[in-house]
Formats: sequence, structure tokens, C-alpha cells
Amino acid sequence: MQRKVNVVGAGNAGLMAAKTIARYGIDVTIYDQKQKPGYPIRASGIVSANGLSRLGVNCSKALTNSLSGARIHAGNSVLEVKAKAPVAKVLDRGILNEICMDEAASEGVSIITGRKLSASELMAISKNDIIIGADGAVSEVATTFRMGAVKRYVLTYRVEYNTEPQDTESVDIYLDNSISPGLFSWVCPNGKDVLEVGVGVSSLHGNSKRAFDRFISHYGITEIISGAKIISEGASIIPIGLRQKIADDKNHVLLAGDAAGQTKASTGGGIVFGSQGGIMAGEAVADHMIHGSRLSSYESRFRRKNRMDLAMHSMISRAYRSLSEREMGMVIRMLNKAGAGRILGDYGDMDRPTEIIKRFILRRKIVA
Repeated sequence: MQRKVNVVGAGNAGLMAAKTIARYGIDVTIYDQKQKPGYPIRASGIVSANGLSRLGVNCSKALTNSLSGARIHAGNSVLEVKAKAPVAKVLDRGILNEICMDEAASEGVSIITGRKLSASELMAISKNDIIIGADGAVSEVATTFRMGAVKRYVLTYRVEYNTEPQDTESVDIYLDNSISPGLFSWVCPNGKDVLEVGVGVSSLHGNSKRAFDRFISHYGITEIISGAKIISEGASIIPIGLRQKIADDKNHVLLAGDAAGQTKASTGGGIVFGSQGGIMAGEAVADHMIHGSRLSSYESRFRRKNRMDLAMHSMISRAYRSLSEREMGMVIRMLNKAGAGRILGDYGDMDRPTEIIKRFILRRKIVA
């Protein structure tokens, strides 16, 4: 008897997994505890243009802005990166989720909202059927099937203001471990009249809202947003680092997205890696049901494809988490002298730091 496939969580990763499986003519049901998945919007919607293009989703209706530059602040030093063309897109994550839901439904996926599966229900389902857990950072699926702990968590707080950004093409990033230990703070133009201000901190260092208040006060952001109407605000929790297991052949369980820890340690971004994880999980399930291959092939394939890039994101994160504001300022000045802004502008890839190195080396060989 053919197994049924149950996806828990109707976020980007879960929807991508379900859509992928359904394209093979396999029945898929996706459950989400929210009545309206994707809302309220709690996380930033900045995503790399390259990464987005690889996901095969028409996101035009969710697009609110395109970014071609970044200013990285540390102390009194600034590293400015400017590309010739947009390298990042700003998406309305709620609309993005609606698009993914529509695409999944068009492939025949059954979507059940307002329904939370308990641990006992998950255990009962796994006896006969396949489960893909895409149920977020604090995953019930991962806990129920003992898939291992997340290495660490980052807490964020973001607010969108109805005000005109001074620069609509660049995001400002502030590295300051006295205010945002474990990540950074940011100011991003989400559109011609929308400015997003946010902060991320390690869960070991307390409250992200208090860190947000310190950030806007210390860096003069209060003056920029003075009198501006708040459009939206919210806090989120982001897992950093893959879980010990993201596939379990015995229990017929796979994890994808935040549930698996498929995020970049350097920024906390998870749309690209999480969606890619969903697609790969879906392909592994389809291959299992059609050809009898092991579900765990998904885990080995994901780790093999992304090991070096995720490791480099972790190295970048460890580097700036270990430095004081003064030390980070010195690093920024050294990078400026080395022409890092131009190099990143020419060769930068927000998701694939290994690609930056490859492109730079190849360019040097061609020039030589």
C-alpha cells in the first residue's frame, strides 16, 4: 500500500516540499496551526536575487524593492558595497506565502489550516505514512522524533515605518556586539515610502525589543523615524545550525526549513536555504515512493551541496561575534584598504560565499 505524505507547516519550505511531491502525482496533505499561514509577518523579507531565481517561484507580486548596495557600519568606520545591478530583493513575506500556497494548491496539494498535530498524532501517523516537518524553529516534529537540538537561536525584532528612505537602493548594517550581540542591526528601504528597522541578538543575551530600543537611540534612528506611522512590527526566533538529524528512515520523517536549521549563521536568512531544503525533501520523498530509495538520501544530498557555504557563513558569524566595536572598526578599515567593497560589489553572492572566491580567482586568472 502506498504511503501518504503529510507536511507539517505551510511556510515556504513546507509548501515547496508539498508542491514538489504533488508534481509526481502523489497525494500530499499539508497542515498548519494558523488559520492564515504567513501572517502576521514577523521576519525580514530580504533575499538574494540569485537565490530567489533558483527557487522557481514567480514572486513579482510580493516584490516591494530591489537592492544593489549595502553599507556595513562598525564604530566610526563604514564599508560600502555597490553592485552594478540589483543583488537582493525585498519581499512581502505574507504575499510570498500566499503565492506559494496558490502554487501548491494548483498542483493538487490539500491544505488544512487551523490544525495543530499533537505529538501522539504525529507518532501514530509515522507508523504508516511519511511526515515532513516544516513547522518552524521550535519544531514539534523535531522534538517528537528526537532529531537533535539546534545549536543556537537568534531573536529578532523589526518594525516597518511609513516614511521615505533617504536611499532606496542600499541597506545599512550595524555590527555592534554591545547592542546586538550574536547578529547585527539593520535599516532597510522596503519600498519608496517604507523603512524597516530591525535588530537581531543571540537568545543568550536577552530581549530583542530592548536591544531594538537601544539601537534606535544610540545610532540616531529615532530622529529618522520620528512621527512616522508604524505599518507592522514583530519578533521572531531563528535557529542557527543544522540539527543533528534532518531525516529519519526508521520513523519516515524529514525536516525542512527552520525546523531543520537551514539558515545562514551570518545573517539568519532562511528563505533560500529553507526553500531549497523543502524542494530536496520533496524530491527525496518522491524518489522513495516511486523507486524505493532511502529517505535519508535527502540529508546526505543537502549537507553535501551546502556544507562549504554554510561552514563559511558560520566562520563569518564567529568572527564578528568575537570582536568588540573598536576591533570590528579596525577590520572594516583594513577591508576598505584592500578594496573589499569593490570586490564584493563585483563578485558578491549573499548565499554562496564560495562563489565569491571562485569568481574572484577566475577573474584574476583572466586578467593575468
